[in-house]
Amino acid sequence: MDGMGQWRFTLGSIRSDFRAGSFAKAGQLVASIAEAAQRADHHPDIELRYPDLVRVSLFTHATGSLTSSDVDLARQISSLARSIGADSETKDIQMVEIAIDTTDAERIRPFWAAILRYDQRGSALVDPLRIGPSIWFQQMDVERPQRDRFHVDISVPHDQADSRIAEALAAGGVMVEDRYARSWWVLADADGNEACICTWQDRAGQS
Repeated sequence: MDGMGQWRFTLGSIRSDFRAGSFAKAGQLVASIAEAAQRADHHPDIELRYPDLVRVSLFTHATGSLTSSDVDLARQISSLARSIGADSETKDIQMVEIAIDTTDAERIRPFWAAILRYDQRGSALVDPLRIGPSIWFQQMDVERPQRDRFHVDISVPHDQADSRIAEALAAGGVMVEDRYARSWWVLADADGNEACICTWQDRAGQS
C-alpha cells in the first residue's frame, strides 16, 4: 500500500473521494475509470454526486477481500484523477452499519432480510446493491430493556477517528466507553441513544 495516501481502508475495501471541479469533469473521470476497469477486468463501485464528487470503492468481488488487483487499479485511478486536476479527499469517507441487540438472531434475522430485501452474508445482512448500510446482530445473554435495541456503527479511516469523536462531543455527545479503542468508541447523545465510531485498528482479540 506504499504510495496510497489518497486511499483509506474501511470494512474490507479501499476508498477515495475525488473533487473534479465540475460535474462535467467528474463525469469525465467516471468514464475514464470505467474504461480502465474494463481493460483490467476488475470493477470498482463508483458514485457520482453533484456538484463534482466521484467516490470510488475497491475490493475483489471474487474473493470478498482486498488483493493486489485493487491496489493496482487504485493507483491507475489516482493517476487518472491527477490528469484532469481532480483533488483527493478522505475526511468524509465512512461506512455505516446498523446493529440490533438480540438474544435470538436466528428468530429475527429473516424479518429484516425480507423487509429490506437484503442478502445474508455470514451472520450479517447486506444490501445486494451495496448502497444501504449493512445490519449485524449483537448476541445478548439476557435482554437489556434499559438500553436501545439499535445502535449505529460508523466506520471511519483510522486517521479521522479522533476528529470525528471530538466533533460529536462538541455537539453535545458524551463518551460512554473507550476501553476498546482504537477498535471502537461508544458515544451517546443527550437522550442516551448510542453510536460507535470504529476503525480497523487493534481488532485482533476484540469481541
